[in-house]
This record gives sequence, C-alpha cells and structure tokens, in this order.
Amino acid sequence: MKIVTKKIQCDNETLEITNQRVVFWQKEKALILSDLHIGKSAHFQKNGIPIPSSILREDLLRLENLILHFKATTLLIVGDLFHAEYNTDLDEFKVWLQQFENLKIRLIKGNHDRLSNRIYNQFNIEVTSKELQLCSLKFVHDFTSIDKDYFTISGHTHPGVFIKGKAKQRIKLPCFQVTKNQLILPAFSLFTGLNTKGAPNKCKNYCFTDDGIFEV
Repeated sequence: MKIVTKKIQCDNETLEITNQRVVFWQKEKALILSDLHIGKSAHFQKNGIPIPSSILREDLLRLENLILHFKATTLLIVGDLFHAEYNTDLDEFKVWLQQFENLKIRLIKGNHDRLSNRIYNQFNIEVTSKELQLCSLKFVHDFTSIDKDYFTISGHTHPGVFIKGKAKQRIKLPCFQVTKNQLILPAFSLFTGLNTKGAPNKCKNYCFTDDGIFEV
C-alpha cells in the first residue's frame, strides 16, 4: 500500500490529506476519517445480498497500516463508524482492536451510529452525539451551516469527482472537498458509492488514486 500525502492549511491548523482516505493531524497525532460502516457487509449478507466478507478485512488492514505508518495515538472518526445492528463484523473489529491497546478512539456520531451506549463502552469508544470542537476545528458528521468561529470537518456525503481519461473517458474518483471554511472527507470504506453532485461553492477537489493526489 502506497501512502501519498499533501499538506493543506485549515484555519490555523496544518493537516495532511492522503490518498488512503484519511487525514493526519500531526499536532494531535490523530488520524481523521469518516464512514467506515463496519457491519455493512454482514448486514447485507443477512438480508440475502452476496457481499464478500473480505471487504471489512481489507478496510481494517488499510487502517492498521495507516496507524502504524503515522504512529497515530488517536482515531478521530467523523461519523458512521458502524452501519447497522450488532453483527459478526463488529466481533471481527473487536478482535482487530486488541493489537492497539493504547489507541484512543473518539467518535462523533453519524446517522448510522445507532448502537447502545453499552456497546460503545465495550469498545472503549469516546462518543460525542453532535459535534466536537478541538483547537480551531469543529468536527460534525453532516455539515449543515458555516460556523465563523471554527473550520468544520465533516463526512457523510461520500464525495467523488469526474476527471477526463483517455479517449474522452470520464473516470470517477473519491476526493476531499475543501473550501475556506470546511473540509469534507471521503468515505474510508471501499464499500461505498461516490456522490459527484452538490459540491460546496468555490470548492477545491483533491481526488486521488493509488499513486497520487490531484487537484481538479
């Protein structure tokens, strides 16, 4: 797995976006990400839709490599860590977490994070219901309005963008969307669609591939 980074300025904070769907905040030693949707594949399987179980393992392996690469001490998850009811995917996640005894996990709840507080406690996850403010940054799952006092980081929309390929092909890629006041994160899980509509005004799209990051 190749990790490519690009530094961007978000208000008074310097963040590193990556081609692996996360942001690294060096000052806090935190990986910032959104929309893992753990439990989605097992939920679909339970309802008769043949989704491979390897999807979750691949997502967790990528996350494991990123934690080790950046030496992160905190996961700051901007919503939709989980997808549905408790299922076997969550058991797999619990086993995976055992290798990171000192890793702090902070979750700003998303619309899919509907598990009981008892389960979040089992995973040692610190939960915030609506928003979290750290330094000059505000973290919410679904961005609704500009806050002049904070630069807002959100997820939820699974942003993507079309770029021109060879022979007039249009290729759809995930992206980070950045404006003066906000940063919208791509979905971390590979098992998500891409939304190419409704980008904020005056938005810079930083799309990425396995080999690089490109502004379009």
